[in-house]
Amino acid sequence: MSGGTHVERTMAVRVGELTFDVATAGPESGAPVVLLHGFPETHACWRQVMPMLTAAGLRVLAPDQRGYSPGARPEGVDAYRIEHLVSDVIGLLDALGIPRAHLVGHDWGANVAWFAAAWHPDRVRTLTALSVPHPAAFNWALAGDADQQRRSAYIKAFRRPGVERKLLADDCRRLRASFGGAVDSSLVEEHLRILREPDALTAALSWYRASTSDFAALAPVTVPTTYIWSDEDAYLGRAGALRCGEFVSGQYRFVELPGVSHWIPEQVPQRLADEILHQVSTA
Repeated sequence: MSGGTHVERTMAVRVGELTFDVATAGPESGAPVVLLHGFPETHACWRQVMPMLTAAGLRVLAPDQRGYSPGARPEGVDAYRIEHLVSDVIGLLDALGIPRAHLVGHDWGANVAWFAAAWHPDRVRTLTALSVPHPAAFNWALAGDADQQRRSAYIKAFRRPGVERKLLADDCRRLRASFGGAVDSSLVEEHLRILREPDALTAALSWYRASTSDFAALAPVTVPTTYIWSDEDAYLGRAGALRCGEFVSGQYRFVELPGVSHWIPEQVPQRLADEILHQVSTA
């Protein structure tokens, strides 16, 4: 595969009653790769990764997901249940006439990608999940591993009413601190610009508030899968990472990144692009 000069543009894609802002680059004829961001990020977390993928001839699509795109910010916690988040991804493929795509997700985007691969294997060519293991593996660790329980303590705080005020206070000091200095300040500013928009942070936190124990019941994934975990991740521990492979019945590869924080796309974009290209080329 080979591509030309990287040119990124943003297009508005209508999915049902919602309109998503989608960053896209690469040749229309290239194999499509959908990149799903996590919290508290936007599609900009993939900015350094995208040129490396398009240089290999891939067509890259990176949406600002539900709650992050201004035109896709419905009211109410129930609007952010996992089935709606997954339907957005499938709807995006439908709107663009893409039968199947390679799916890459980080953090919350990884959760969505795991469910999309499990529920719609006919639409997902390969899965590359970053940081968050298969939801059943994560829930197992959360239920019985003290280390994971400690790392996930912030989730309860995110579900409390009114936490938005604390997170936005002091020029978003707490949100800035979550990046631990591992993400370039210009990218952090871009993420925070979106989250400061009216109702945006409430929408983003609704992903946490709408999540349920049903995550533990997700079936094994059958599509070719790479799971990437970094050993300095402050939020995801080793126990769930090592158990992840038990919930993938298809081709599976586990990649551990020593010395890397939770913020894999921003901190090691070249290594990540290499792993994505490996997955795409060997599927």
